[in-house]
Amino acid sequence: MADDVIDPENDGDLQSQLEEVEAMSSIYGDEWCVIDEVSRIFCIKISNDLEELKLTACLQIILPPDYPSAAPPIYQINAAWLRGPERAKLANSLEDLYVEHVGESILYLWVENIREFLVEKTQSAETVDQPERVNMTAEEDVDDEDLPDFRTLKLNTENAHLFLDHSNDEEVPPIKHGNTITDRRSTFQPHLAPVVTPRQVKMVLEKLYETKKIASATHNIHAYRIFCEDKHSFLQDCEDDGETAAGGRLLHLLQILDVRNVMVVVSRWYGGILLGPDRFKHINNCARNILVEEGFTASMDESTRSGAKAKRPKSKKAK
Repeated sequence: MADDVIDPENDGDLQSQLEEVEAMSSIYGDEWCVIDEVSRIFCIKISNDLEELKLTACLQIILPPDYPSAAPPIYQINAAWLRGPERAKLANSLEDLYVEHVGESILYLWVENIREFLVEKTQSAETVDQPERVNMTAEEDVDDEDLPDFRTLKLNTENAHLFLDHSNDEEVPPIKHGNTITDRRSTFQPHLAPVVTPRQVKMVLEKLYETKKIASATHNIHAYRIFCEDKHSFLQDCEDDGETAAGGRLLHLLQILDVRNVMVVVSRWYGGILLGPDRFKHINNCARNILVEEGFTASMDESTRSGAKAKRPKSKKAK
């Protein structure tokens, strides 16, 4: 990781990135934030600029070495109110913009496209009063001090091509649905699918959102871990979907259990009563139960009984 090693083939891209980042910083000022300059990770807070009905979203971006000439930015949109079909609609509009402007710097167009989306949503007849609180279960503030900081997870940009695999031959992985947990009118249900590429992660989410009940959930929290055999490293990511810190906690569980090539989605239907920290317990219990049921990990009882020499579960998915 020496700073002085530069691939001549990516020289032009690096120069384009430097110029684009400088322009974004100049245009957006404090809204534009550099998370990790070496790894080319940035974020920007975008709002609809309306005082009464204020909507905001945070766009996190990783610039691969071959952007803009051959690859798009890798991105994630964080917004408590943005879920399901709306999230898919916005993602599709960003991807369409990229296709229209392949090889060009795209960040400014993406930011303004998201801003327009926020304005349209605010003006929509369906907009609810106090939109910042739409479908949010803004319970007690989460104490994140003991949590890994997943906002700065560094995605290995060598794996960026995996996000661009739009092969029509790829089938949606089989999805399993677990048992529900209900507490004070809030219901939690886990869903699990084996995945080996981020493209499959996207396919699983799209398939789940085809089910009206799942699409209407207050939150669909997810996390995944994919083991890259050739690099002996993991591709992993998570999404809160409005349930602050829940995605990070779910990914932390997957890491602790050392599972691989799997994604877990936990749907929560909010029942109107705040659950406090119990909501995180239910989310992780749901996830743990379905991972054990589907043979991705041993139960905790088994692990503690076997001590340091814990046996692997008898499963086709072991290894």
